Amino acid sequence: MPEINTGDTAWVLVSAALVLLMTPGLALFYGGMVRKKNVVGTLMQSFIVIALIGVQWVLYGYSLAFGPDHGGIIGGLDWLGLRGVGLAPNPAYAPTIPHQAFMVFQCMFAVITPALITGAFAERMKFKTFLVFILLWATLVYDPIACWVWNSGGWLRKLGALDFAGGAVVHISSGVSALAAAVVLGKRLGYGREPMEAHNVSMTVLGAGLLWFGWFGFNAGSALSAGAVATSAFVVTNTAGAMGALAWMFTAWAMTGKASLLGAVTGAVVGLAAVTPAAGFVGPAGALDIGGVAGVLCYLAVRFRNGRNVDDSLDVWACHGIGGTWGALATGIFAIAAINPAGADGLLAGNARQLAVQALAVAVVWVYAFVITWVILKVLDRVMGVRVSPVEELVGLDLSQHSEAGYRL
Repeated sequence: MPEINTGDTAWVLVSAALVLLMTPGLALFYGGMVRKKNVVGTLMQSFIVIALIGVQWVLYGYSLAFGPDHGGIIGGLDWLGLRGVGLAPNPAYAPTIPHQAFMVFQCMFAVITPALITGAFAERMKFKTFLVFILLWATLVYDPIACWVWNSGGWLRKLGALDFAGGAVVHISSGVSALAAAVVLGKRLGYGREPMEAHNVSMTVLGAGLLWFGWFGFNAGSALSAGAVATSAFVVTNTAGAMGALAWMFTAWAMTGKASLLGAVTGAVVGLAAVTPAAGFVGPAGALDIGGVAGVLCYLAVRFRNGRNVDDSLDVWACHGIGGTWGALATGIFAIAAINPAGADGLLAGNARQLAVQALAVAVVWVYAFVITWVILKVLDRVMGVRVSPVEELVGLDLSQHSEAGYRL
């Protein structure tokens, strides 16, 4: 039986806590960007996902994603209720830490991914429908994609797709699903005619800081050991986030004449998102390229989305969908096998096949996430209705859905 390494275990457990902190950080990041009548509703959507998916993951989500696979498509229910997921290591995933440590680390990824989608339909979704949607989305979208990419028998993993910490599993799946949600729910009342600026930029900056802090657990923790790969992932994570902030700020500054704080923190987030799939496979030079391109590309994606009159309220598709897509493809360009023997060389190291595999994984996740999310929301709209009434929307979700106000001034 493999022996448990206490240093590795401690690092993974701390990393799990860091990733958990990202979801309240996301709540603040999103909460500051909505209008003040919707701040409670926005915070609630992120916070309650921690509870909802925290239970779903233990009951059956982990088994579907990581349990013994069925044709590389989905795990079975062998590990229902964590039956068979004990304190001994599972060599297929992490041979030096307890199986439950790996499980709870992955739980935090399963939590934040659907929470990311909430930015797309901010200020207009029914809370009771939201709860059902999140549960269905985690079961029908997140768990299968996680199985394809990260399960030891997953078909994309066997094909050689590299996704160190969730470019496809987390960012593409949530970003593309956000686009589907924005299309199904339609535009907010007054969109394009009334001001809808962020009501509390300070809150958003605090949220971005917590996200950046937690991202070290997200990426470096995905090494699943305390060593060289974790160190490299830590360094490139910070590098890409910093470069993304600069790239977005200078691009927006050149195009608008103003250096925006909101733009700088958003650029940091897209740099961090883009390096996520590559974090354990690239060096600092690659991270600079990934973060820099992400900052420019995602800023232009926001402008493109605005021109198409699609109301993705907080630009989840432009930031996470496009950022994750670039990051997944960039992994196939900049990966260096010498950094992580579990990876592979990319295009620049002479392995064009890796880029092709990455492109296939991106295409599959794009199509699957969009179609299934669209179907889920269309069915829920027919059965329950997905959107609050016009009166409730005008009043705001805080009072109409939760009978609470974000501020008593």
